[in-house]
Amino acid sequence: MIWLCVVAFGVTALAAAFIVRWARDHARVYGQGMPQRFHVGHVPRLGGAALLLGIGVSWVLGHVLWRWGDPGMLQLGSWVLAWLLILLPAALGGIAEDLTQRLSVRYRLLLTGGSAALALWWLGLNVDRTGIAGLDWALALAPWGGMLIVLLAVTGLPHAFNIIDGYNGLAGMVALIVCLALAHVALQVGDRAVAALLVTTAAATGGFLVWNYPRGMLFAGDGGAYVWGVVIALASVSLVQRNADVSPWFPMLLLIYPVWETVFSIYRKAARGISPGVADALHFHQLIYRRIVRGVFHDDESRRVLMRNNRTSPYLWGFTLLTVVPAILFWSNTAVLMVFCALFVVTYVLAYLAIVRFKVPHWLRH
Repeated sequence: MIWLCVVAFGVTALAAAFIVRWARDHARVYGQGMPQRFHVGHVPRLGGAALLLGIGVSWVLGHVLWRWGDPGMLQLGSWVLAWLLILLPAALGGIAEDLTQRLSVRYRLLLTGGSAALALWWLGLNVDRTGIAGLDWALALAPWGGMLIVLLAVTGLPHAFNIIDGYNGLAGMVALIVCLALAHVALQVGDRAVAALLVTTAAATGGFLVWNYPRGMLFAGDGGAYVWGVVIALASVSLVQRNADVSPWFPMLLLIYPVWETVFSIYRKAARGISPGVADALHFHQLIYRRIVRGVFHDDESRRVLMRNNRTSPYLWGFTLLTVVPAILFWSNTAVLMVFCALFVVTYVLAYLAIVRFKVPHWLRH
């Protein structure tokens, strides 16, 4: 597993270096007036291509080693290639958008939905338990309900990661933390195969972060967010489906930040009569940037914006850890996990409203 991580990290970091060196001119195609733009200068958004390459090479290598006798006992059989093929529609669609800026939200939803449909077809993924008695009874009577949950998870999570990908190191570090947390529990229940795929994804993310944080020389783009979203969604459903001891609310609590950010964003825009696909600058991380992170004084404007950008992400890393730590501690206790999910939602809404009203909670201040 260690060698696969080294390969994933190295390939991603080298591919990212190539993109930073040769794709800077292409970054001029990105619009300057986007509401979610919080940087100065032309930065390539093709980090997803580097991530896909690093993950793909490490997974294929793991499969080859399995055919040669599986020395690491990771059991990365042919299903690993299925995971890689499932990842391609969403990842390539995101990369196409990063290259052209012409792929609408509708088409990107169709592509992530295509990845979800392939997951249902090739992997037979299903959610047959939720920890809620009435709902579990309904799923037993209508198994297609569990398939709809899988379809929603694999289709929606890539876009949730795309929404929180607003500042250097934010989405990448959240993805890395979630992958390691899922891998930890996978190892606890003896699922080394899923753990291996998650750890290599975390390693590839580390190779990307070398160029993303704190220097901001490369962004993940839609492609990177979709890679993280699909891989984590597949791993979350697989871990729960393959291991009865793992509560279905464990991955829910791990991912409650990007998931609730997306749900709240849809609600917020619907209340204002705006399409959910229209970008705005009212996400939680953007409010943190504007209302909490203090101004940075520097003669160079680009350096000033970069330094302020970099100070925003640690707030959200801490916010993520508030859910990751209890999720790891109580990964098999559904009731406790549900309580922490509810606590996060309440805390998020109260903090959001307080920041909007210029009453910054004392626990968010410097």
